[in-house]
Amino acid sequence: MRARVGRWFWRYKVRITIFVIVGTLYWLALPATLFEDPYSPVLLSRKGELLSASIAQDGQWRFPVADSVPTKFAEAIIAFEDKRFGYHPGVDPLSVARALRQNLSSGKIISGGSTITMQVIRLSRKNRPRTIFEKLYEIVLATRLELQYSKPAILRLYSAHAPFGGNVVGLEAACWRYFGTDARDLSWAQAAMLAVLPNSPSLIHPGRNRAELKMKRDRLLDKLHAQGKIDLFSCSLAKEEPIPDAPHPLPRLARHLLGRAVREHDQRKFITTVDLDIQQQVEKILEEHSRKLESNHIHNGAALVLEVKTGNVLAYAGNFVSTNAYENDVDIINSARSTGSILKPFLYAAMMDEGKILPKTLLPDIPVLLNGFAPRNFSHAYDGAVPADEALIRSLNVPSVHLLREYRYEKFHSLLKEIGISTLRHHPDHYGLSLILGGAEATLWDVTGAYASMSRTMNTYFEFPGKERYYKTDFHPPTYLKEPGTEPGERTESSFLSAAAIYFTFEALKEVYRPGEETGWQHFSDSKNIAWKTGTSFGFRDGWAVGVTPDFAVGVWIGNADGEGRPGLTGTGTAAPVMFDIFSKLPHKKGWFTLPLPETREVQVCKITGHRKSQFCDNVENVHVPASGLVSSQCPYHKRVHLSRDGKFRVHDQCSPVAGMQDVNWFVLPPVQEYYYKHVHGGYKPLPSFRSDCEDNFRVATMDLLYPKQHAKVFVPRELGGNPGRSVFELAHRDPKATVYWHLDGKYIGSTTKVHHLALNPPAGKHKLTIVDGHGAEIHRDFEVISGL
Repeated sequence: MRARVGRWFWRYKVRITIFVIVGTLYWLALPATLFEDPYSPVLLSRKGELLSASIAQDGQWRFPVADSVPTKFAEAIIAFEDKRFGYHPGVDPLSVARALRQNLSSGKIISGGSTITMQVIRLSRKNRPRTIFEKLYEIVLATRLELQYSKPAILRLYSAHAPFGGNVVGLEAACWRYFGTDARDLSWAQAAMLAVLPNSPSLIHPGRNRAELKMKRDRLLDKLHAQGKIDLFSCSLAKEEPIPDAPHPLPRLARHLLGRAVREHDQRKFITTVDLDIQQQVEKILEEHSRKLESNHIHNGAALVLEVKTGNVLAYAGNFVSTNAYENDVDIINSARSTGSILKPFLYAAMMDEGKILPKTLLPDIPVLLNGFAPRNFSHAYDGAVPADEALIRSLNVPSVHLLREYRYEKFHSLLKEIGISTLRHHPDHYGLSLILGGAEATLWDVTGAYASMSRTMNTYFEFPGKERYYKTDFHPPTYLKEPGTEPGERTESSFLSAAAIYFTFEALKEVYRPGEETGWQHFSDSKNIAWKTGTSFGFRDGWAVGVTPDFAVGVWIGNADGEGRPGLTGTGTAAPVMFDIFSKLPHKKGWFTLPLPETREVQVCKITGHRKSQFCDNVENVHVPASGLVSSQCPYHKRVHLSRDGKFRVHDQCSPVAGMQDVNWFVLPPVQEYYYKHVHGGYKPLPSFRSDCEDNFRVATMDLLYPKQHAKVFVPRELGGNPGRSVFELAHRDPKATVYWHLDGKYIGSTTKVHHLALNPPAGKHKLTIVDGHGAEIHRDFEVISGL
């Protein structure tokens, strides 16, 4: 038997070899990739709606191959081009015979008899000359294509690469260009018109051939009716639909996200997490505000909306879209900008997390000079001392610098990197204490993501019962490509911020007054609880506003992309109104965050200072604080003082018998803090002075103003160039290391150390100079400036 097979093989080996070679060539004839054409980058919403697209590199509108072909177009194109498409093996012998008969009878080629499968091959071969050899090769490749691809897949290839007139290629692009609609929403009239176009794409030219195009479309509608695909009424209605006029512009929603997606991913079709309705609302709000802002020559703005639970992007408006001028193509969301005060909540939470402050701990708010760095509050005024939560609410710079000095800017730098601020490329020393005041740059993407992650931590805290404090705060960057949401990981001991610290931070931020209102906004029935913070960079260049709820995080930036500052460009005045308008359009789902009781402790605190109560605190209250707050210091500001029997003077045991004293607890601030505090808090009671027989050296002068003297008239000459000159004021102090603080007409103007000379240029008129040293000693001088002409 084996010998017989061997003889058969050698007899037919040539034929077998030829068969194998031909079979191999036949199988390899079809390229692995049929189409090498560049596709238009396409951005889709979470539901598959078109958000934005840009033209392909070859100047064509050509969308990537769709997952399916709409039923109406499939029925129309099969009826028009290839009625036996579902049955033939790639070539239709009946169609070929009919085409051959027509061509012979007319003496020229008027029909090719091509099936849809053959047209796919011809399109992939770039419409080579229609020769007999080329036609035969198309037939061979068409049968090969049918072996490898399903009928729906072949129809998808045809729909994506067929010409539809001008620079429009493919069904998806044609639907948007001619009808401004998604292919899934095609009417029968639209589907029929698009079905006849690849056969005669020049018919779509606006203003020409419209009657012929309508006639071909209507004939196809009649054919669909005859085949039972549509009823007579639908056919009649479809014929009444007009042929489209000029092409429609494609949607331009989230256009900056499209550019970002192309840069970050090697693909051309992006199914995003964006919600179409929210995106439209956000862009509309930005456009409305841009008209007002542009009157102040503020030309750029951006907004980002995140879903807290998943970190998914719901809206991405990278810049104003009202005009193409003023660098509107810059994606602000992904641009590093000076942060202003927008990072202060993270420092506030971090300080509570380490037990260094409680929510209302009293912080110093006085002029300070730290190694040449002299931070000032936005208002250029000082409160002397202010509760920590109020300092955060009012975004006071000086208390924040004091906090950062205690926390250490090196640690804060590390914390910011841990929570997702990716733009800190320099060593911590490069930023120093200015890190908390906008000395570093961050993107709206990173900042909004960090706020959203804090909110997510609060939401997921109760999903891990019994693991008090031991978890890793769920900080991860936002995402804009549609994929399953990432669940929070198992908790570890390397946590960044505790849920309790975040909760009290949000409680403070929730109380911030809304733009345009002084108070009482929280009592409106339609108001939402929102924890929000603003930021304004130096020189009024950047306005920030970021807000969070249990469901959403919204970040807004307003300014000029080229860095030009504008008067009035503040986070509260420009960005916050946009943020609140966006929140008003978002669904209101959950209420507010729940206090993470396992991470808190109930303690007694001094009601005035916010510290844990000491033995000298009389006015106390029980409050919940982060558990780490148990190690915070007791109140240092309440002291036991001894007063005379009538309570008018301080005494001591060297000038008054103990039986004649009354011992009281007194709220006492350090001298410099007291100087500013008493001007803001009318109820503050300074310590009574010592009774005359109890004074020791308290009345010894420690400093004196050398120039100007009381009621002096100061002449300030002009310089040679005509510019206003300066007059040097001079002070002497007993302490060679003392720092003194200068104020002109009630406003802080600077401080001096060791050498107390200050060059001033006050305007003409009467003025009051006030100088305070570190011990609270004061000097007041009235003088008058005579203008130098």
